[in-house]
Amino acid sequence: MNPLPRGRHGLSREFIAEHQRGRLLAAIADSLDERGYDATTVSAIAARAGVSKSDFYRHFDSKDVCFFAAYDEAVERLRADVLSACAGTGEWADGVCAGLGAVLADLAAEPAQANLLLVEGLRAGPGVYGRFQVAVESFVPYLREGAPEGTSSGRPPEAADEAVVGGIASLLGRRVLAGETARLGRFFPELAEFALTPYLGVAEARRIISSR
Repeated sequence: MNPLPRGRHGLSREFIAEHQRGRLLAAIADSLDERGYDATTVSAIAARAGVSKSDFYRHFDSKDVCFFAAYDEAVERLRADVLSACAGTGEWADGVCAGLGAVLADLAAEPAQANLLLVEGLRAGPGVYGRFQVAVESFVPYLREGAPEGTSSGRPPEAADEAVVGGIASLLGRRVLAGETARLGRFFPELAEFALTPYLGVAEARRIISSR
């Protein structure tokens, strides 16, 4: 997000404030990606955003508060893209594959946001880790809704839904930490099989994936 033009520009205070806030949220994600949580300071965030420290504190009380805001906004953007991708897909498995594809595409396109969501959310202390857990769990109902009854052995327990979503988040976090963010799309087949197999069985999961 580019800085506003200098001098008289006729922009409202509300617009300027919102623009500054957006730059600060982008700046903390970029700084975290380069420096990590501990080395990211308010001064570094403000400088990257092109605002003063006093401007930073007009928006956020601390680095942690700025992080929480950036994290929550990133989660909601990802959620919106997942729901949009799933809308109108019809079959449950198609929706799961579409949602997973949207996650991989979003993360690969924005490495700093991927790091914010999947790496720094685990590194920045208990309070932030709790936010990560809540975010992961908030995606479980999308997997559970409309899921088939399972294989001939019966529907998997509800804990399986949480294990699938949590497992995908964990695997993606490791790949991001390993510097593979831009190549996340190549993990789609194995992640889709991991997500579908508890409900459809291995053979049907592989058939669906191979047909895409």
